Amino acid sequence: MKELLIKTEKLNKVYKLLVEEIYAVRDVDLEVRAGEFIAIMGPSGSGKTTLLDSLGCLTTITSGRLNVLGKDVSQARESALVALRRKSLGFVFQDFLLIPTLTALENVQLPLLFARAPQNNTRAVELLERVGLGKRINHLPKELSGGEKQRVAIARALITSPKILFADEPTGNLDTKIGEEIFGLLMELNIKDNLTVIMTTHNPKLGSLASRVIYLKDGRIVSREDSSLFTY
Repeated sequence: MKELLIKTEKLNKVYKLLVEEIYAVRDVDLEVRAGEFIAIMGPSGSGKTTLLDSLGCLTTITSGRLNVLGKDVSQARESALVALRRKSLGFVFQDFLLIPTLTALENVQLPLLFARAPQNNTRAVELLERVGLGKRINHLPKELSGGEKQRVAIARALITSPKILFADEPTGNLDTKIGEEIFGLLMELNIKDNLTVIMTTHNPKLGSLASRVIYLKDGRIVSREDSSLFTY
């Protein structure tokens, strides 16, 4: 059996709004093993991004247990979560989140700066070539298309050689053709590099291609047969 990378037990994330408590994620039990490609699907407001952020240590959980890469981070301090993210986790977002004044190459190298790691120009160039941007390394984000920006974001996420790549609606701001190309790139990284990928998506076609799909509704994991699940 492959290495267990993430395990949750009764994971809850609750937001307080005045006197009301809103359960964004409720009682989630989940295991993620090395080499999986997991799609998290569900209607808007179902808790997809909150679950992804919780698993990726971008937010602290309210209750339950969360073990990531052999570490119990259920009640970890922010400094410990930051260290874990910088060393072992990679992230790709719907809005790319590139620094507009930095070139593609500089954006890819940025996580090394935050991690206080040596700048690795050779690896950054190799990653940009891997995602098909070998001739665009010195271009600013404003000079790149949406698909190219997302390719830069993927290369940036890979620069620290993460154990897990988290992708939050990575095709959400792209047209169908480019979105499928980006998804294909993630699939290639999963298959050829055995990179574990956890992705949220509204796209049933792309989601169905993942090795496993987790369906959410009202913060809970539900079965695919839930007839109201895909009312987006």
